[in-house]
Amino acid sequence: MFKRLAKAAVTAVLIAGLGACGNGGDVRDEGANHSAGVGQDSGKAAGERRPASVDASVFGLRDEVRHRAALTTRAKRPHMTKKCTTATRRVKHTTSTGSGTKRRTRTWYSTEHSKSCKQVRSGTETYTRVVRREQWCVSLDDVSGDKNKDDVWYQVSRTTYDAAIGTDEHARMDFIPKDTGC
Repeated sequence: MFKRLAKAAVTAVLIAGLGACGNGGDVRDEGANHSAGVGQDSGKAAGERRPASVDASVFGLRDEVRHRAALTTRAKRPHMTKKCTTATRRVKHTTSTGSGTKRRTRTWYSTEHSKSCKQVRSGTETYTRVVRREQWCVSLDDVSGDKNKDDVWYQVSRTTYDAAIGTDEHARMDFIPKDTGC
């Protein structure tokens, strides 16, 4: 049992490493020669939405797995900098003592300093824009027991993908997908 789990872990690390070193192409696995337990995972991280078109849970026979590396490109955007200006203002102060004809008013002035900052455009900057996020996908045959529903792709979480790699081709899988298609 331990040897099979170790093989599955080594295989998962190798496939992930080769996928990361690729040029953005797809990495496919047509089937593995080892078996491991298939865990069930919600496939939903905090703040992630799942479209209504995806059922709560799907099951079927594992066909293929695919890892799609993130696709990025270089892009330009405005470079914003903070520009501050200082200002001074002369303020008049008065105080009075006494009353009637004996009233005396004292006046003095002070200077108040203020600083005002705003974001202004200052040229452009180059950044890495993500065109497509990294995706882990599993293809199922006989989805929900329907013999005519074959080669249906689902986007899944990394843990579900790793579990799929550890199973044999045409082994039953049950998971909650993040999205359909791949």
